[in-house]
Amino acid sequence: MGQRFAIMVPWGASILLLLAFVALVPGPLGVWAAPTPSMQDRIEGAFFGTLVADALTLGSHYEYDAKVIKKAYGGTISRYMAPGESMGGTTHGIGWGRMNYHPGQKAGDQTDYGEYNLLILEYLARRPAAEASKRIELESLIPYWKERVASDSWGVWKCTQTKQTLQQVQAGQPFASLGGMSNAMSVRHAAAYAVFDSEDDIVHAARTSMFTHRSAEALGGSEFFGRVAFRIIHKGLKPRAAIEQVASEMSRWFKDKVKQGIDKFEEASNPSKPLSGEEFKDDLAMTSMARLWDVGKSEPIKVGKASPTEGTLPSSVYIILMYEEDLAASLKANAMVGGDNAARAVAIGLVLGAYHGASAIPAELRSGLNAWSKAEGLLRKLPLLSKAEKGDEL
Repeated sequence: MGQRFAIMVPWGASILLLLAFVALVPGPLGVWAAPTPSMQDRIEGAFFGTLVADALTLGSHYEYDAKVIKKAYGGTISRYMAPGESMGGTTHGIGWGRMNYHPGQKAGDQTDYGEYNLLILEYLARRPAAEASKRIELESLIPYWKERVASDSWGVWKCTQTKQTLQQVQAGQPFASLGGMSNAMSVRHAAAYAVFDSEDDIVHAARTSMFTHRSAEALGGSEFFGRVAFRIIHKGLKPRAAIEQVASEMSRWFKDKVKQGIDKFEEASNPSKPLSGEEFKDDLAMTSMARLWDVGKSEPIKVGKASPTEGTLPSSVYIILMYEEDLAASLKANAMVGGDNAARAVAIGLVLGAYHGASAIPAELRSGLNAWSKAEGLLRKLPLLSKAEKGDEL
């Protein structure tokens, strides 16, 4: 009996140790593994990830010196900041000079990129029930857009394309020919995932909501991230798989831009490469993927940190992959690089918000986002989330 007992003790202990190990290991066997977000959580995550990412850039938007941002923030951003907060109330927009680009905003508010996503949400939520699931139409969107961007509530920067399109509308130009040829990407359709469960409809929303732009690169960039987020939400793909799959179906230019971002991620995440140990690794990664953009102003801009799609797309891919499993870290890292970090933010927040779900957004970022409560109410009125609220299966 004593000999049998001596044999059974280590066997039982081994079983207990094995069970404890399995419980702590992430993945299918681990009982503490994070649950897969529901489709409703992913849809809400795509929208609120976009807004949170954008709001985190408000303080440093258009500050092109990452060292200045780090010094001003005492290391890294830990909360929402007012425009130019801790930097004297202004940022250094290369080519435009130092100024407050968002004079009507405060900590927890949005830049113009976030405001455009709120505008599209408001437009979708105010449509009558008979039109709630129809595609976005310029005939009804533009009158609302014109009123919204011209109102005092639009306390943010009006980009050149917005100003130009306003002039075109006022001059009676046909809606189909509106916009300028800027290649600056602007993702605006984050609310559309609560309306459409067709990828083609999402692409239409992504492109139509960017009616202020006519550049194939800018429109294609919005389509690219629109498709990526859709496949994460509806097909359960991980970000890299979705990115590579969508890129493989697009033109050579987009394939090359995506490859550029993936290659830079692999370099920066490789401990044997010098870039991985750099203090300003993300800043160096983005600027190293860019050419100098001579805009005829006082200083040239590194395109990787500015708004043109040729830099914004690979830089966003880089951040998404570098911080794929940590939503908050990804959004903060993007804010710390500066430049037109809001152009990247809306793409990064859309994709990683869709991947992690709204439930992954930290409580302090939920409560500090000024538009959260109002936006949540409007978002849940949209067809797919309204259906989920009633307990119907998506």
